[in-house]
Amino acid sequence: MAWKVPLFDLDVGDQEIAAVRQVLESKWISMGEVTQELERRFAQAHGARFGVAVSSCTAALHLALKALDIGPGDEVICPSLTFVATANAALYVGATPVFADIASPDDLTISTTDIRSKITERTRAILVMHYGGFPCDMDAINDVAQQYNCAVVEDAAHAPLTEYKGRKVGVLGEVGCFSFFSNKNMTTAEGGMLLTNNPAIAERVRLLRSHGMTTLSYDRFKGHASSYDVVDLGYNYRMDDLRASLGVAQFDRLPTMNAKRRVLWELYRERLAGVEGVTVPFGAAVEQSGKWLTHPYIFPVVLTYSQDPESVRQRLANSGIQTSVHYPPVHLFQLYQSRFGYRPGDLPITESVASHIISLPFYPSLTGEDVDLVVQTLQRALYD
Repeated sequence: MAWKVPLFDLDVGDQEIAAVRQVLESKWISMGEVTQELERRFAQAHGARFGVAVSSCTAALHLALKALDIGPGDEVICPSLTFVATANAALYVGATPVFADIASPDDLTISTTDIRSKITERTRAILVMHYGGFPCDMDAINDVAQQYNCAVVEDAAHAPLTEYKGRKVGVLGEVGCFSFFSNKNMTTAEGGMLLTNNPAIAERVRLLRSHGMTTLSYDRFKGHASSYDVVDLGYNYRMDDLRASLGVAQFDRLPTMNAKRRVLWELYRERLAGVEGVTVPFGAAVEQSGKWLTHPYIFPVVLTYSQDPESVRQRLANSGIQTSVHYPPVHLFQLYQSRFGYRPGDLPITESVASHIISLPFYPSLTGEDVDLVVQTLQRALYD
Protein backbone atom coordinates (compact mmCIF):
# COMPACT_ATOMS: atom_id res chain seq x y z
CA MET A 1 0.00 0.00 0.00
CA ALA A 2 1.03 3.64 -0.36
CA TRP A 3 1.93 4.83 3.14
CA LYS A 4 1.29 8.42 4.20
CA VAL A 5 4.25 8.02 6.53
CA PRO A 6 6.40 4.91 5.99
CA LEU A 7 8.42 3.31 8.75
CA PHE A 8 11.62 4.13 6.89
CA ASP A 9 12.68 6.10 3.82
CA LEU A 10 16.07 5.68 2.13
CA ASP A 11 18.22 8.82 2.13
CA VAL A 12 20.53 8.72 -0.91
CA GLY A 13 21.31 11.37 -3.49
CA ASP A 14 23.75 12.61 -6.09
CA GLN A 15 26.81 11.96 -3.90
CA GLU A 16 26.00 8.25 -3.57
CA ILE A 17 25.09 7.90 -7.26
CA ALA A 18 28.35 9.54 -8.33
CA ALA A 19 30.39 7.32 -6.01
CA VAL A 20 28.84 4.13 -7.39
CA ARG A 21 29.27 5.36 -10.97
CA GLN A 22 32.95 6.05 -10.34
CA VAL A 23 33.51 2.47 -9.21
CA LEU A 24 31.65 1.09 -12.21
CA GLU A 25 33.78 3.20 -14.52
CA SER A 26 36.96 1.99 -12.80
CA LYS A 27 36.19 -1.55 -14.00
CA TRP A 28 37.06 -2.98 -10.55
CA ILE A 29 33.87 -3.62 -8.60
CA SER A 30 34.76 -6.39 -6.12
CA MET A 31 36.73 -5.85 -2.90
CA GLY A 32 39.55 -3.39 -3.47
CA GLU A 33 40.78 0.11 -2.69
CA VAL A 34 37.37 1.64 -2.00
CA THR A 35 36.61 -1.06 0.56
CA GLN A 36 39.96 -0.31 2.18
CA GLU A 37 39.09 3.40 2.27
CA LEU A 38 35.80 2.69 4.05
CA GLU A 39 37.62 0.45 6.54
CA ARG A 40 40.22 3.13 7.28
CA ARG A 41 37.77 5.97 7.67
CA PHE A 42 35.22 4.07 9.75
CA ALA A 43 37.89 2.67 12.08
CA GLN A 44 39.60 6.04 12.51
CA ALA A 45 36.33 7.82 13.31
CA HIS A 46 35.59 5.28 16.05
CA GLY A 47 39.09 5.24 17.53
CA ALA A 48 39.80 1.68 16.43
CA ARG A 49 43.12 0.41 15.12
CA PHE A 50 41.53 -1.98 12.64
CA GLY A 51 38.38 -2.08 10.56
CA VAL A 52 37.32 -5.08 8.49
CA ALA A 53 34.43 -4.61 6.05
CA VAL A 54 32.19 -7.64 5.63
CA SER A 55 28.96 -8.64 3.94
CA SER A 56 26.71 -7.98 6.95
CA CYS A 57 26.69 -7.35 10.67
CA THR A 58 25.65 -10.99 11.02
CA ALA A 59 28.91 -11.99 9.34
CA ALA A 60 30.82 -9.64 11.65
CA LEU A 61 29.24 -11.20 14.74
CA HIS A 62 30.00 -14.70 13.49
CA LEU A 63 33.62 -13.83 12.71
CA ALA A 64 34.02 -12.04 16.04
CA LEU A 65 33.15 -15.17 18.01
CA LYS A 66 35.15 -17.36 15.64
CA ALA A 67 38.24 -15.17 16.00
CA LEU A 68 37.86 -15.36 19.79
CA ASP A 69 37.99 -19.18 19.50
CA ILE A 70 34.54 -19.61 21.01
CA GLY A 71 32.96 -22.95 20.12
CA PRO A 72 31.15 -26.07 21.32
CA GLY A 73 30.79 -26.28 25.09
CA ASP A 74 31.11 -22.50 25.50
CA GLU A 75 28.33 -20.13 26.54
CA VAL A 76 27.68 -16.65 25.22
CA ILE A 77 25.46 -14.32 27.26
CA CYS A 78 23.34 -12.05 25.07
CA PRO A 79 20.05 -10.12 25.11
CA SER A 80 16.78 -11.52 23.82
CA LEU A 81 15.38 -8.09 22.91
CA THR A 82 17.41 -7.89 19.72
CA PHE A 83 17.42 -9.04 16.14
CA VAL A 84 17.86 -12.82 15.97
CA ALA A 85 21.30 -12.51 14.33
CA THR A 86 22.80 -11.47 17.67
CA ALA A 87 21.97 -14.83 19.23
CA ASN A 88 22.41 -16.84 16.03
CA ALA A 89 26.09 -15.90 15.97
CA ALA A 90 26.65 -18.11 19.00
CA LEU A 91 24.96 -21.03 17.24
CA TYR A 92 27.13 -20.55 14.15
CA VAL A 93 30.24 -21.37 16.18
CA GLY A 94 28.56 -24.22 18.10
CA ALA A 95 28.27 -22.29 21.36
CA THR A 96 25.18 -21.96 23.56
CA PRO A 97 23.39 -18.59 23.77
CA VAL A 98 22.33 -17.69 27.29
CA PHE A 99 19.76 -14.92 27.38
CA ALA A 100 19.79 -12.11 29.92
CA ASP A 101 16.93 -9.73 30.65
CA ILE A 102 16.93 -6.02 29.83
CA ALA A 103 17.68 -3.47 32.51
CA SER A 104 14.18 -1.93 32.83
CA PRO A 105 11.16 -0.78 30.84
CA ASP A 106 13.01 2.53 30.39
CA ASP A 107 16.43 1.07 29.58
CA LEU A 108 16.05 -1.59 26.89
CA THR A 109 19.71 -2.61 26.92
CA ILE A 110 21.00 -5.77 28.59
CA SER A 111 20.95 -5.89 32.40
CA THR A 112 24.34 -6.10 34.07
CA THR A 113 22.69 -7.62 37.13
CA ASP A 114 21.15 -10.40 35.06
CA ILE A 115 24.41 -10.95 33.17
CA ARG A 116 26.12 -11.58 36.47
CA SER A 117 23.39 -14.05 37.50
CA LYS A 118 23.85 -16.03 34.24
CA ILE A 119 27.65 -16.41 34.44
CA THR A 120 28.90 -20.01 34.69
CA GLU A 121 32.27 -21.68 34.35
CA ARG A 122 31.47 -22.15 30.65
CA THR A 123 30.79 -18.46 29.89
CA ARG A 124 33.33 -17.24 27.34
CA ALA A 125 31.76 -14.06 26.02
CA ILE A 126 29.20 -11.37 26.77
CA LEU A 127 27.55 -10.14 23.58
CA VAL A 128 25.80 -6.83 24.19
CA MET A 129 23.54 -4.82 21.85
CA HIS A 130 23.25 -1.04 21.94
CA TYR A 131 19.51 -0.96 21.46
CA GLY A 132 18.21 1.80 19.21
CA GLY A 133 21.55 3.61 19.35
CA PHE A 134 21.56 3.92 23.16
CA PRO A 135 24.72 2.45 24.72
CA CYS A 136 24.73 -0.30 27.31
CA ASP A 137 26.30 0.24 30.73
CA MET A 138 29.71 -0.67 29.38
CA ASP A 139 31.72 0.15 32.51
CA ALA A 140 29.69 -2.29 34.58
CA ILE A 141 29.66 -4.91 31.82
CA ASN A 142 33.42 -4.72 31.37
CA ASP A 143 33.88 -5.03 35.13
CA VAL A 144 31.89 -8.29 35.09
CA ALA A 145 33.80 -9.54 32.06
CA GLN A 146 37.15 -8.81 33.67
CA GLN A 147 36.10 -10.49 36.90
CA TYR A 148 35.06 -13.68 35.10
CA ASN A 149 37.64 -13.56 32.28
CA CYS A 150 35.07 -13.18 29.48
CA ALA A 151 35.40 -11.39 26.18
CA VAL A 152 32.99 -8.54 25.39
CA VAL A 153 31.58 -8.26 21.88
CA GLU A 154 29.48 -5.22 20.97
CA ASP A 155 26.59 -5.54 18.56
CA ALA A 156 26.65 -1.88 17.51
CA ALA A 157 24.36 -2.36 14.50
CA HIS A 158 22.21 0.55 15.71
CA ALA A 159 24.97 2.87 16.86
CA PRO A 160 27.56 4.23 14.38
CA LEU A 161 29.41 7.18 15.98
CA THR A 162 27.46 6.85 19.25
CA GLU A 163 29.58 7.83 22.24
CA TYR A 164 29.74 6.42 25.74
CA LYS A 165 31.59 8.63 28.23
CA GLY A 166 33.71 10.22 25.53
CA ARG A 167 34.52 7.05 23.59
CA LYS A 168 32.78 5.63 20.57
CA VAL A 169 30.91 2.36 20.99
CA GLY A 170 32.38 -0.55 19.06
CA VAL A 171 35.78 -0.17 20.71
CA LEU A 172 34.68 -0.68 24.32
CA GLY A 173 35.13 -4.46 24.22
CA GLU A 174 37.33 -6.85 22.25
CA VAL A 175 35.28 -6.51 19.05
CA GLY A 176 32.55 -4.20 17.75
CA CYS A 177 30.15 -5.12 14.93
CA PHE A 178 28.15 -2.65 12.82
CA SER A 179 25.37 -3.00 10.26
CA PHE A 180 25.03 -1.12 6.99
CA PHE A 181 21.67 -2.65 6.05
CA SER A 182 19.39 -0.42 4.01
CA ASN A 183 17.42 1.00 6.95
CA LYS A 184 20.36 1.70 9.26
CA ASN A 185 21.85 5.12 10.08
CA MET A 186 24.18 4.65 7.09
CA THR A 187 23.86 2.01 4.40
CA THR A 188 25.70 -0.01 1.80
CA ALA A 189 22.45 -1.89 0.97
CA GLU A 190 23.87 -5.02 2.61
CA GLY A 191 27.10 -4.86 4.54
CA GLY A 192 28.80 -4.49 7.87
CA MET A 193 32.02 -3.60 9.66
CA LEU A 194 34.05 -5.25 12.40
CA LEU A 195 36.26 -3.05 14.59
CA THR A 196 38.99 -4.17 16.95
CA ASN A 197 42.19 -2.93 18.54
CA ASN A 198 43.64 -6.46 18.60
CA PRO A 199 45.93 -7.13 15.60
CA ALA A 200 45.59 -10.92 15.93
CA ILE A 201 41.79 -10.70 15.78
CA ALA A 202 41.94 -8.34 12.80
CA GLU A 203 44.35 -10.62 10.93
CA ARG A 204 42.25 -13.72 11.51
CA VAL A 205 39.01 -12.01 10.55
CA ARG A 206 40.56 -10.80 7.30
CA LEU A 207 41.47 -14.39 6.50
CA LEU A 208 38.12 -15.84 7.53
CA ARG A 209 36.02 -13.37 5.54
CA SER A 210 37.60 -14.61 2.28
CA HIS A 211 37.80 -18.42 2.45
CA GLY A 212 40.92 -18.43 4.64
CA MET A 213 42.99 -17.33 1.63
CA THR A 214 46.37 -15.69 2.18
CA THR A 215 45.95 -13.26 -0.73
CA LEU A 216 42.98 -11.60 -2.39
CA SER A 217 41.95 -11.24 -6.01
CA TYR A 218 42.81 -7.54 -5.82
CA ASP A 219 46.34 -8.34 -4.60
CA ARG A 220 46.86 -10.59 -7.60
CA PHE A 221 45.27 -8.07 -9.97
CA LYS A 222 47.71 -5.39 -8.74
CA GLY A 223 50.65 -7.76 -9.11
CA HIS A 224 51.35 -7.99 -5.38
CA ALA A 225 50.96 -11.78 -5.43
CA SER A 226 50.68 -14.53 -8.01
CA SER A 227 49.10 -17.33 -5.97
CA TYR A 228 47.57 -18.06 -2.60
CA ASP A 229 47.31 -20.65 0.14
CA VAL A 230 44.29 -21.53 2.29
CA VAL A 231 45.29 -21.61 5.94
CA ASP A 232 41.92 -21.69 7.72
CA LEU A 233 38.34 -22.74 7.03
CA GLY A 234 36.87 -19.42 5.98
CA TYR A 235 33.72 -18.00 4.44
CA ASN A 236 32.62 -15.73 1.63
CA TYR A 237 31.87 -12.71 3.80
CA ARG A 238 33.53 -10.07 1.63
CA MET A 239 32.25 -6.59 0.92
CA ASP A 240 32.71 -5.22 -2.63
CA ASP A 241 33.78 -1.80 -3.87
CA LEU A 242 30.31 -1.03 -5.25
CA ARG A 243 28.78 -1.24 -1.81
CA ALA A 244 31.83 0.32 -0.16
CA SER A 245 31.53 3.37 -2.45
CA LEU A 246 27.97 3.82 -1.28
CA GLY A 247 29.25 3.47 2.28
CA VAL A 248 31.96 6.11 1.86
CA ALA A 249 29.42 8.58 0.48
CA GLN A 250 26.98 7.77 3.27
CA PHE A 251 29.71 8.06 5.88
CA ASP A 252 30.46 11.61 4.68
CA ARG A 253 26.84 12.48 5.45
CA LEU A 254 26.47 10.40 8.62
CA PRO A 255 27.07 13.22 11.14
CA THR A 256 24.39 15.34 9.48
CA MET A 257 21.92 12.45 9.26
CA ASN A 258 22.61 11.48 12.88
CA ALA A 259 22.01 15.06 14.00
CA LYS A 260 18.63 15.05 12.23
CA ARG A 261 17.77 11.82 14.03
CA ARG A 262 18.51 13.41 17.41
CA VAL A 263 16.29 16.40 16.61
CA LEU A 264 13.45 14.13 15.50
CA TRP A 265 13.81 11.95 18.60
CA GLU A 266 13.44 15.02 20.81
CA LEU A 267 10.50 16.28 18.76
CA TYR A 268 8.69 12.96 19.09
CA ARG A 269 9.41 12.89 22.81
CA GLU A 270 8.02 16.41 23.20
CA ARG A 271 4.87 15.65 21.20
CA LEU A 272 4.21 12.42 23.08
CA ALA A 273 4.73 13.90 26.54
CA GLY A 274 1.04 14.57 26.97
CA VAL A 275 -0.26 11.39 25.37
CA GLU A 276 -1.70 9.20 28.10
CA GLY A 277 -0.89 5.52 27.83
CA VAL A 278 2.40 5.93 25.96
CA THR A 279 5.91 5.99 27.39
CA VAL A 280 9.14 6.69 25.52
CA PRO A 281 12.07 4.50 26.67
CA PHE A 282 15.48 5.95 27.50
CA GLY A 283 14.13 9.06 29.19
CA ALA A 284 16.77 8.66 31.90
CA ALA A 285 19.45 8.48 29.20
CA VAL A 286 18.40 11.89 27.97
CA GLU A 287 18.81 13.31 31.46
CA GLN A 288 22.34 11.87 31.55
CA SER A 289 23.23 13.06 28.06
CA GLY A 290 26.50 14.48 29.32
CA LYS A 291 27.76 10.90 29.67
CA TRP A 292 27.05 9.85 26.08
CA LEU A 293 26.03 11.09 22.65
CA THR A 294 23.36 8.94 21.09
CA HIS A 295 22.25 8.82 17.48
CA PRO A 296 18.88 7.03 17.62
CA TYR A 297 18.18 4.41 14.98
CA ILE A 298 14.51 3.69 15.77
CA PHE A 299 11.75 5.31 17.81
CA PRO A 300 10.05 2.72 20.03
CA VAL A 301 7.17 3.52 22.36
CA VAL A 302 5.71 1.28 25.04
CA LEU A 303 1.95 1.21 25.47
CA THR A 304 0.25 0.80 28.82
CA TYR A 305 -0.86 -2.72 29.60
CA SER A 306 -4.51 -1.94 28.85
CA GLN A 307 -3.74 -1.46 25.17
CA ASP A 308 -3.48 -4.19 22.51
CA PRO A 309 -0.44 -3.21 20.40
CA GLU A 310 -1.49 -5.23 17.36
CA SER A 311 -4.89 -3.55 17.27
CA VAL A 312 -3.22 -0.16 17.61
CA ARG A 313 -0.78 -1.00 14.82
CA GLN A 314 -3.63 -2.08 12.57
CA ARG A 315 -5.51 1.17 13.20
CA LEU A 316 -2.34 3.10 12.38
CA ALA A 317 -1.88 1.06 9.20
CA ASN A 318 -5.46 1.71 8.18
CA SER A 319 -4.67 5.42 8.44
CA GLY A 320 -1.50 5.12 6.35
CA ILE A 321 1.07 5.02 9.17
CA GLN A 322 3.54 2.14 8.95
CA THR A 323 4.97 0.72 12.19
CA SER A 324 7.03 -2.25 13.31
CA VAL A 325 8.10 -4.15 16.44
CA HIS A 326 11.72 -4.10 17.62
CA TYR A 327 11.83 -6.92 18.63
CA PRO A 328 9.97 -10.18 19.25
CA PRO A 329 11.98 -11.86 22.05
CA VAL A 330 14.51 -14.26 20.53
CA HIS A 331 14.27 -16.75 23.40
CA LEU A 332 10.60 -17.36 22.55
CA PHE A 333 11.21 -18.24 18.90
CA GLN A 334 10.49 -21.89 18.15
CA LEU A 335 14.14 -22.65 17.41
CA TYR A 336 15.29 -21.49 20.83
CA GLN A 337 12.42 -22.98 22.77
CA SER A 338 12.80 -26.40 21.16
CA ARG A 339 16.59 -26.52 21.27
CA PHE A 340 17.28 -24.92 24.65
CA GLY A 341 14.00 -25.18 26.55
CA TYR A 342 13.27 -21.47 26.93
CA ARG A 343 9.71 -20.71 27.98
CA PRO A 344 7.48 -17.67 28.60
CA GLY A 345 8.33 -16.14 31.95
CA ASP A 346 12.09 -16.72 31.68
CA LEU A 347 12.82 -13.03 31.01
CA PRO A 348 9.92 -11.10 32.56
CA ILE A 349 11.01 -7.53 31.77
CA THR A 350 11.92 -8.35 28.18
CA GLU A 351 8.64 -10.18 27.64
CA SER A 352 6.52 -7.46 29.22
CA VAL A 353 8.12 -4.68 27.17
CA ALA A 354 8.15 -6.67 23.93
CA SER A 355 4.45 -7.41 24.22
CA HIS A 356 3.63 -3.69 24.41
CA ILE A 357 6.19 -2.05 22.15
CA ILE A 358 5.66 -0.31 18.80
CA SER A 359 8.27 1.35 16.59
CA LEU A 360 7.01 4.55 14.98
CA PRO A 361 8.27 5.97 11.64
CA PHE A 362 11.79 7.33 12.04
CA TYR A 363 14.29 8.53 9.41
CA PRO A 364 16.24 11.75 8.72
CA SER A 365 13.89 13.17 6.07
CA LEU A 366 10.86 12.86 8.36
CA THR A 367 9.30 16.32 8.83
CA GLY A 368 7.74 17.97 11.84
CA GLU A 369 4.39 17.71 10.07
CA ASP A 370 4.96 13.97 9.67
CA VAL A 371 5.68 13.62 13.37
CA ASP A 372 2.52 15.55 14.24
CA LEU A 373 0.46 13.34 11.93
CA VAL A 374 1.90 10.16 13.45
CA VAL A 375 1.26 11.33 17.01
CA GLN A 376 -2.27 12.52 16.26
CA THR A 377 -3.08 9.25 14.48
CA LEU A 378 -1.63 7.29 17.40
CA GLN A 379 -3.86 9.20 19.81
CA ARG A 380 -6.95 8.35 17.76
CA ALA A 381 -5.82 4.72 17.51
CA LEU A 382 -5.54 4.56 21.29
CA TYR A 383 -8.72 6.35 22.31
CA ASP A 384 -11.30 6.45 19.50
